[in-house]
Amino acid sequence: MPIARARRIALAAQGFADPRPSCVATRRHLQRVLGRIRFLQMDSVNIAVRAHYMPLFSRLGPYDPALLDRAAAESTARAPRLLAEYWAHEAALIPVEDWPLFRWRMDDYRYGRYGKPVAEPPERTALRAEIARVLAETGPTTGGELEELLGRRRDQPRRGSWWDRSEVKHACEVMLAAGDLSAIRRGNFARHYDLAENIVGPDLASTAIDRDVAIRELVRRSIGALGVATETDLRDYYRLPVVDARRAVTELVDAGELTPVTVAGWDRTAYLDPAARTPRRVEASALLAPFDPLVFFRPRLHRLFDMHYRIEIYVPEPQRVHGYYVFPYLLDEEIPARVDLKTDRSAGVLRVLGAFAEDGVDRDHVATRLAADLRSMAGWLGMDDVTVGRRGDLAPVLRRALA
Repeated sequence: MPIARARRIALAAQGFADPRPSCVATRRHLQRVLGRIRFLQMDSVNIAVRAHYMPLFSRLGPYDPALLDRAAAESTARAPRLLAEYWAHEAALIPVEDWPLFRWRMDDYRYGRYGKPVAEPPERTALRAEIARVLAETGPTTGGELEELLGRRRDQPRRGSWWDRSEVKHACEVMLAAGDLSAIRRGNFARHYDLAENIVGPDLASTAIDRDVAIRELVRRSIGALGVATETDLRDYYRLPVVDARRAVTELVDAGELTPVTVAGWDRTAYLDPAARTPRRVEASALLAPFDPLVFFRPRLHRLFDMHYRIEIYVPEPQRVHGYYVFPYLLDEEIPARVDLKTDRSAGVLRVLGAFAEDGVDRDHVATRLAADLRSMAGWLGMDDVTVGRRGDLAPVLRRALA
């Protein structure tokens, strides 16, 4: 299979060959995107925009973020809740109907994501029971509010760090990992914990699916979202255990649900979704957040688009190559540029701190298209202007395109 065809298949699977709404984006459009990519990864960084909002903008264009907020935080008879928070690729909003597919992971995480299956101290078991009792009465509640309601105080003063964990907060995180709780995000992105049955409903919260069956279904979802993928791509999408994922891939190949193929330039076997679309061309442009599923597995991004991309949040500023929070830029069937973005909310400006072209691209053409997408993103975020800094070989051309 030529790499150009693999790209078109991958882009179509991720929803970039679908037409954007000609009207205001609705719940139906949200569901269409979720049907493609399966989940929205979450992250605490807010220098440009929260990570889970961006993939919808990349595929739908400007939409009301409250549409997503309601889908994850509200449930009515006419509009049942669509999403719940759990660990998919990382912390993510997943479709509520997928909750039972992660029961095996919840069992693995019974003592927390990094816990070991050892006897739990009685006081910790009692604390979990108390948290469940309080949440049954209060509904969505933060860790800090739970501390107050339980009459517990920290052993030391709060340090103010996002990573600061109290005993109650730690217990809530363990209970979330174990599937006893889920959470909704409000205000400053803090988790408001609630019983899983209150968020996904008692039937889904109590449904158990056999581990092998669930992992096989998650591999099906992975290939549906990727179109064509290696075994490591399929495994990474939901961070599946190696042995389980390989078994599932073998079983799906035997069942005719995955077709082994060779992709030009790839050094390992790939698998094709027999139902995958192969459009004649993909005409799309999109700024991609670092945690967009098209780019979050960096080895796949390199294989598909020949782009070396690393997130540099944890790299000291003097050592960063491209910037703190860099968005790859998709233009039709290539990723010809990347931009380091910051939303200056007090000034009402979307700041391009750095703009970089990939080798061999038509910089004038890329800058013209990128300028239009940056203006669109700025308007969506409620910003009045876009400015371009001095870093990067594309910066001068982009500045002229925005003038």
